[in-house]
Amino acid sequence: MLTILEGATFCVCDDTGDIDDALAGFFARDTRFLSLFRLTVDGKKPRLLSGRRVENYSALIFLRNEITETLGPDELLVRRERFVGGHLHERVVLQNVARRAIHVRLRIALAADYADVLSVKQHDIVHGHPDRAPKFPPAQLPERGSAPDRLVIRAAEGDLQTAIAANRPLELADDGSISFDVALPHAAEWTLDLTVEPSTEDADAPTTAIHRFGEERARTADALRSWQLSVPTVHTPDTALERAFQRSITDLAALRMTVDDTDHARLPAAGVPWFMTIFGRDTLITCLQTLVLGADLARTALRALARLQATEDDPELDEEPGKIIHELRRGRAAQVWFARYYGTVDATPLFLILLSEVWRWTGDDSLVEELRPAALAALRWIDESGDLDGDGFVEFERRSQHGLEIQSWKDSWDSQRFANGSIAQPPIAPCEVQGYVFDAKTRLAEIALVVWRDRDLAARLEHEATTLARQFDAAFWLPDLRCYALALDGDKRQVDSVCSNIGQLLWSGIVPAHRAEAVADQLFGDGLWSGWGVRTMSRHAGGYGPLAYHNGSVWPHDNSLIAWGLARYGRHAEARRIARALLDAATGFDHALPEVFAGLPRSETPFPVPYPTASRPQAWAAAAPILLLRVVLGLEPDRERATLVSRNQDLLPSWLEGTLVEGIPAFGTTWDAVVEAGQVTVTRGAALRRPG
Repeated sequence: MLTILEGATFCVCDDTGDIDDALAGFFARDTRFLSLFRLTVDGKKPRLLSGRRVENYSALIFLRNEITETLGPDELLVRRERFVGGHLHERVVLQNVARRAIHVRLRIALAADYADVLSVKQHDIVHGHPDRAPKFPPAQLPERGSAPDRLVIRAAEGDLQTAIAANRPLELADDGSISFDVALPHAAEWTLDLTVEPSTEDADAPTTAIHRFGEERARTADALRSWQLSVPTVHTPDTALERAFQRSITDLAALRMTVDDTDHARLPAAGVPWFMTIFGRDTLITCLQTLVLGADLARTALRALARLQATEDDPELDEEPGKIIHELRRGRAAQVWFARYYGTVDATPLFLILLSEVWRWTGDDSLVEELRPAALAALRWIDESGDLDGDGFVEFERRSQHGLEIQSWKDSWDSQRFANGSIAQPPIAPCEVQGYVFDAKTRLAEIALVVWRDRDLAARLEHEATTLARQFDAAFWLPDLRCYALALDGDKRQVDSVCSNIGQLLWSGIVPAHRAEAVADQLFGDGLWSGWGVRTMSRHAGGYGPLAYHNGSVWPHDNSLIAWGLARYGRHAEARRIARALLDAATGFDHALPEVFAGLPRSETPFPVPYPTASRPQAWAAAAPILLLRVVLGLEPDRERATLVSRNQDLLPSWLEGTLVEGIPAFGTTWDAVVEAGQVTVTRGAALRRPG
């Protein structure tokens, strides 16, 4: 399938440009506004010559005709130019490449079922077994609009509609198709422009959309160029690193979405195609991974999530005061799922961690003051509603009848498994969440002391963080395995599978220094280390499967956080080992790391094996190379001196030699970092001369 997107608006089609599959469509506001868009010439589907995405928001497809009663082989070239902005724009160009005049009939079938994106996603999960997925609403056909060049498709219920405008009068058949009799002299061309507008307004067609074909395309291109010019540039002899970085910049640009219809500030949507919305956990982690690009995305995310922060207690939404949202949905998806759903226990401490990290990179006291009420409410949730039984650990147990059973980042139903493969029962205290809470309280203690001037709060948070670290080590450490348990179950038993979560504990800093070596040894043992990255679950565990979503696969974002954690404990060589493996894996995915890929051993797979339904691009996977670059160069802000430094003391490997990163935003200015003779030098302001 071919996917193009601009923010939360996207189109999924086959490689010829047609929309006629259960998973295909033109989507906006979590709703499918076009479920059929099929082109034929003289009653036959043209054959593919070449088709691909040009930019994330555009595609170009070349087709050739099938033999018909009036056409010989390869006498007609069909070019489909498509892009998405606020609308879907399609330009169809017919070119006569025969040695004679030809006459053809172009037909385009159109329909819209207004299915919600989550129901479409279910068809992806049960691919080949549509009987196991939700039924789609009946498809609706176009009606004539207010002018000969206008059509409208109205939903059977509600005010949703799809408005279609053209540069030509539209001949509408009873079956909902439009058709054109096209006479083409030798070497002549004929062009059709269509604009498809998702709408909830009581208007049958956009009045000017068809005239904005070039204008909107230029606006979308300008937005991409503006983003690319605002972020750092990377020059490096290592092709895999440079291409992965550039692809990440492009994918993250496409995933940026406006917070609402009136707010021009942007934050990253979670991923294509099913998660083009705010996800608390994904949004926060993506912003943490990309602070080397600047703090604008993070500021927008923090403000948006603070506005969506829970204020009520609603069991059906798994909502409690102070909790940070898990997922925001709109349109039809909000009707079948929830408009707002709060079933996650990690987004709330991650919110506090991101607030602190933005402050560390910018020195922006005003943002910390602005979001103080939200931060204090989040702390109250951690201590009160988050700790279900008062034992000092944050646990989850679903209250909603329709919500998620597992409410940590490995949120598939079977991810919390003991080493024998049996499934842990709630309430469950995930190990990494305790690390997030430790980190959040440690960070907020500094903010309380320096910005809020609340010494009592600072002292309390420092004490609570120290106590939590001590209790955590006692409750979660597995002495026989020399690592930490995945979680504690409802009976406070250690869920003893060896999983990648232990690496994220290094990132949070909750691991005592004397345990770090043992944790690192587990991460690179043959159970967790695949050669392409750290597996989510050891291959020696009873629940392991190399294609299990959270029980043996490799997640790039998870690995980037693990690398960050290793560097935090001074284990830079191991951090670079993860970075090198993921960059090598990226070359097998056209330099764009997917959400997840198989955990098969690299010794058996000369290329990384895809996970069948992985999202790509997905925000925190696209952000992984950005964070890995920061990690391997050791880049960290020094807030007290308002400067950017490299904490790396190792002699860097040859593949990083000559790497230059220009224009890193921090503390109101930009910084450049260069690797020369195996060392990193960071300078302020003016760009450095590229070595060599």
